[in-house]
Amino acid sequence: MLTILGFAMIATFLVLIMMKKMSPIAALVLIPALFCVFVGKGAHLGDYVIDGVSSLAPTAAMLMFAIVYFGVMIDVGLFDPIVRAILKFCKADPMRIVVGTALLAAIVSLDGDGSTTFMITVSAMYPLYKRLKMSLVVMTGVAAMANGVMNTLPWGGPTARAATALKVDATDIFVPMIPALAVGLLAVITLSYVLGLRERRRLGKLTLDEALVREPESETVLVGAGSGAGSGKASVGGGGSGSLGPQDAAAEDGESDADDDFKGLDPNRPTLRPKLYWFNALLTVALLSAMIMEVLPIPVLFLLGAALALTVNFPHIPDQKARIAAHADNVLNVSGMVFAAAVFTGVLTGTGMVDHMANWLVDTIPAGMGPHMGLVTGLLSLPLTYFMSNDGFYFGVLPVLAEAGQAHGVSTLEIARASIVGQPLHMSSPLVPAVYVLVGMAKVEFGDHTRFVVKWAVLTSLVILAAGILFGII
Repeated sequence: MLTILGFAMIATFLVLIMMKKMSPIAALVLIPALFCVFVGKGAHLGDYVIDGVSSLAPTAAMLMFAIVYFGVMIDVGLFDPIVRAILKFCKADPMRIVVGTALLAAIVSLDGDGSTTFMITVSAMYPLYKRLKMSLVVMTGVAAMANGVMNTLPWGGPTARAATALKVDATDIFVPMIPALAVGLLAVITLSYVLGLRERRRLGKLTLDEALVREPESETVLVGAGSGAGSGKASVGGGGSGSLGPQDAAAEDGESDADDDFKGLDPNRPTLRPKLYWFNALLTVALLSAMIMEVLPIPVLFLLGAALALTVNFPHIPDQKARIAAHADNVLNVSGMVFAAAVFTGVLTGTGMVDHMANWLVDTIPAGMGPHMGLVTGLLSLPLTYFMSNDGFYFGVLPVLAEAGQAHGVSTLEIARASIVGQPLHMSSPLVPAVYVLVGMAKVEFGDHTRFVVKWAVLTSLVILAAGILFGII
C-alpha cells in the first residue's frame, strides 16, 4: 500500500507542476502533507518537516549567498572584460563566433542563473550571428549545452537538489565530478569548433567592420538596463544605447576603431566598480579555490564572500540594500524551494514510502544490473530530467534510485553524481523556463532549437557519464 501511495504522490506532484496547476513550492508542501494524512501519519507531519528543515538549512544558505555573491560580481563589472575579450576574439569569423558563444555562456553561467546567462550571451552574440547570416539555432544550442554543463555547480540547482534530496554534502557530489564535467565542457567547446567550421565553410569570412554594420532588428537589450535600483543585468552594447554596433565613424576609421565598440555589458551602468576590479577578481578566485580545497563548508564561504563583496563594493548601507533587493527574487525562489522540499522528502522518508518503493524497484531491476545502479541512474537522468522538472526528478525519483542502489552496495554519493550527468539535455527541456528566454531573444522557434540540440546534448551527457565511469567517479 505504501508503495502505491508513494508513486501516486510523486505522480500527482509531477502532473500538477508539469501542467502548471501549482507552483513547485506549493506542490512540494501541499501534496506530501495531504498524502501524509492518507497514510495515517498526519500527527507526525510536524516532526518530518522540522527534521527536513534542519538538514536542509546549510544548502539553502549556500544557494542564498551564492546568488547574492555572483549577482554582485556581475553588477560591479567583474565579467565585463571577459565579455569584451571574447567578442574581440570572435572578429567576423563564424568558427570563432560559435566557440566564443560557448565560452561566454560557460563563464557567465558561474552565477548559477540560466536566464541571466542566456540574456547576456544572446545580447552580446546575436548581432554578429544576424549580420553574418549564421544559423541562430547553433547559437541557442551551444549556449544551452554550455550552460547545462555549468549548471551542475553546487549553487546552480541540480547538485543542490541532489544533496537536498539525499541529505548529503553538495561538495562531496560536485568536487569529485569536476574532471568528468571538465571533459563535458571540453566536448561542448570541441563541438562548437566543429559547428563553427561548418558555418565558416558555408558563409566564409567578413571583415570586422562589415560584421558590425548596425541593422534595425539587431537591437537586443537586457531588461532594466542602466537602472541604479535594478538587477544590474545591464544592456549589451556600446555607450548607453543598449545595442552592439559601431558608431557612424567606425567604417571610416578602420578595424581598430570598430574594436572599441565591443563593449559587452553596458559600460555606463552605475553599479560598476572599476577601481575594485582586481580585488573582486582575487576574491572570486580565492572563494572558488577555498571551495575546491574544502577549507570551510560552502555555505560559510559564500556567506563570508557575499558579506565582504557587499561591504567593500557598496560601503553605503542604502546601496547594499539596493543590491540585495535586486537579487531578492532569485534568492527567495531558490531558498524557498529548498525549504519546501523538506516537506516532500520528510514525508517520503518518514512515512516509509521511499523504503517500500525502493524495495519494489530493487525487485524489478534485473539482478545483473543492481551493482551498476550508478550507470543506470546516469542513463535514466537523460530522459527523466528532459521530460520532467529537476524538482520532480531529484525530489521524487532520485531518493528511490538511491535506496535501490544501496541495496546493491552502491553508495548514495555515486548515485547523486550520476544523477547530474543529464543536465546538458535538461537545459533544453520544455519544462525549463530559461530556455524560452533563450529562444525568444534569439528569435528561434522552440521546435527548431529542439530538433537541432537534442542529439548533441545527449552526446555531451553521455561523454560526461563515460568520463565519470572511466575516472572511477561513478
